[in-house]
Amino acid sequence: IIGEAVRRMLAPEAGIRFQYCADPARAIPLAREWKPTVILQDLVMPEIDGLTLVRYYRAEPALRDTPLIVLSAREEPATKAEAFALGANDYLVKLPDRIELVARIRHHSQGYIALLQRNEAYAALVASQRALAAELAEAAAYVQSLLPAPLAEGPVRADWRFIPSTQLGGDAFGYHALDDDHFCLFLLDVCGHGVGAALLSISAMNVLRSRALPRADFHDPGATISALNEDFQMDRHNNMYFSIWYGVYRFSTRTLRYASAGHPPALLLAPGADAVRELRAPGLVLGGMPGVVYRDASCTVPPGSTLFLVSDGVYEIARTDGAMWTFDAFARFLAQTGRRPDAIDALDREVRAMHGPGPLDDDFSIVRMRFPA
Repeated sequence: IIGEAVRRMLAPEAGIRFQYCADPARAIPLAREWKPTVILQDLVMPEIDGLTLVRYYRAEPALRDTPLIVLSAREEPATKAEAFALGANDYLVKLPDRIELVARIRHHSQGYIALLQRNEAYAALVASQRALAAELAEAAAYVQSLLPAPLAEGPVRADWRFIPSTQLGGDAFGYHALDDDHFCLFLLDVCGHGVGAALLSISAMNVLRSRALPRADFHDPGATISALNEDFQMDRHNNMYFSIWYGVYRFSTRTLRYASAGHPPALLLAPGADAVRELRAPGLVLGGMPGVVYRDASCTVPPGSTLFLVSDGVYEIARTDGAMWTFDAFARFLAQTGRRPDAIDALDREVRAMHGPGPLDDDFSIVRMRFPA
């Protein structure tokens, strides 16, 4: 009788489809099949207490969030409280006025449909984020694969550490022989982070590695950076610029020529020295202005020396107390630890201890070149 009365109340209403089940044992499987947007649950039914069925609905994953309106013969506060405690969304004394019943059904149905739409949108967003994260991880692995392998033997030994502050950073570096007597080494730092910065850093790194600057003499650091500046003007590269330190070491004379475009100096630690030597070469960041001529400098590298190329993310560390680690403090730290086999690991630990948990604020890149005695 109640089911038929509700059906007649809802029959004139557009957009509402009414389905009825008289057997409590079939209520759960039928509800799973029908996928209702609102369930009207009479508390009076054969063989089972209506509140027990409410509990069963809420234990069923497919029906856990479906709005549930219980119909009761009496306005009993205790029954009402128990129904809400078990998960009912609404409570009506049967039979309510048709206008009220329709309004409550539409209200709960619209809210549930909105919830389903939000869940669907969220699931799509999560799937999209996972796909993007997978693509970024693949891109990050590709960037790592382009970096040079450590050199464990030979006239120059090299190792490094590269920790991007995001999945894709803007740092890149490399080293390779130009000929039997000359060895090239560089480190560059593109402004910003992410895909754009990584693409520009890879492009510049590949130009240097493949020597793809027709106007450049790669044995001449100043000329090389000057040519790079012309080819990588920021107005042609999405307004991005980068800094770079570029050097060429000559084995026969133990001479290192170097030039820089707005980059931190390389640090040379000679045997027996108490402090590092800063290999600075003045110059504007690369890409800011065409026609800039970059000059190089040179120094002699004593046997047994160690040379460090760094990005500013190695020493511009925000400490947990809010203070910044200074370049001078960083240089002193390298003077004390730079000769140790684990010098890069020691620096990494020091930076992590100062910064605290979480990703660093900028890309962390350091290359160590050792020149055996």
